[in-house]
Amino acid sequence: MKLTQLAVTMGVMVALAGAGGCSKKEDGMGPAQQAGQAVDNAGDKVARELQEKLDKANAAARQVSDSAQQTRERIADATADAAADASKGLDAATNKVGKKVEQAGESIQQSTKK
Repeated sequence: MKLTQLAVTMGVMVALAGAGGCSKKEDGMGPAQQAGQAVDNAGDKVARELQEKLDKANAAARQVSDSAQQTRERIADATADAAADASKGLDAATNKVGKKVEQAGESIQQSTKK
């Protein structure tokens, strides 16, 4: 779309330059120079606008990347905490089963002594 505007601007400037003749104005620039300057200015404007949009897109991409990294870190922390909790629970269950087996063994020994 910006390229179309640039082409239209260039076409208008060329037409004005042809219609205006080749005499120089008071600023020392002839019609062709003025048209060339207008084309240059239009090109510069399009380039600036494009660069601004690219900068905004890059900033948004960096923000998404930072958010994703923070999410990964939170998930890793939560997973580590859950694994530690599960390990503690497994240790407690193992100790409880061990005590029950020991009690059963003692009961068997006492019953065989009688």
